[in-house]
Amino acid sequence: MAIDAKTALFGLFGNPVAHSMGPALHNAAFHAAGVNATYLAFGVSDVDGAVAAMRTLNMGGASVTIPHKSDVMAHLDEVDETARQIGAVNTIVNRSGRLLGFNSDVEGAMAALEEKGTIAGKRVVMIGAGGAARAIGYGICQRGGALLIANRSEERGQALARDLSATFCPLDGVDLGAVDILINATSVGMTPHIDAVPISLTGLTPRTLVMDIVYNPLETALLAAARSRGCDTVDGVAMFVFQAAAQFEMWTGRKAPVALMRHTVLAALGAKG
Repeated sequence: MAIDAKTALFGLFGNPVAHSMGPALHNAAFHAAGVNATYLAFGVSDVDGAVAAMRTLNMGGASVTIPHKSDVMAHLDEVDETARQIGAVNTIVNRSGRLLGFNSDVEGAMAALEEKGTIAGKRVVMIGAGGAARAIGYGICQRGGALLIANRSEERGQALARDLSATFCPLDGVDLGAVDILINATSVGMTPHIDAVPISLTGLTPRTLVMDIVYNPLETALLAAARSRGCDTVDGVAMFVFQAAAQFEMWTGRKAPVALMRHTVLAALGAKG
């Protein structure tokens, strides 16, 4: 779709952003849906200035990534309760000049998991205690899952467990034989450290669904090992695409072309090798 004087501007605020697949994914979705809009990646260190620019340019919305997800909240007109509970905003929507903050990571992660079945009543072990883990853990608890947090740093893991009313266990104390869902919410296994796994898989059985939020490589060492043990798996592209689809729908009010968005990301990953 050609850019003209009526083209709406959307973008990504973060640092760094050169690796982002957001522009390819969102521009493909805009084109497929016939939305006259374009999406650019902005590497910014001053999130206050970025939000001010968004107001000045009357941007339709923005994605927010590391390291601005928490700091951006103070510069918005309103923050959704879920985002406030998590303490992070990854989506800004411009509604008639008011900038509203949301967190689509929760919806993205839950949609990816719920493609495989329900979460309520399931015993879930989540590895990690960072921003992504906080969003995913919040969603698990909201869906009625029994959440156990395992983390390398006991202090951070226990703090997140307290915040979510979950339980904590050291990484080497997890009994994987009793787990329904195992989630890696860390960057362990990401390119270039593709042989790393975040936890020993001793005791893992085929009954466990294994999810990894890392999407480069698409099949991490964790997912490959889980598949070899007969486990069903959820790759990192699923969460990334579903959270982006939620953003698209908030910005446009239209149904997101999810299959196309996933194909776009997979093609981009393939092009990068």
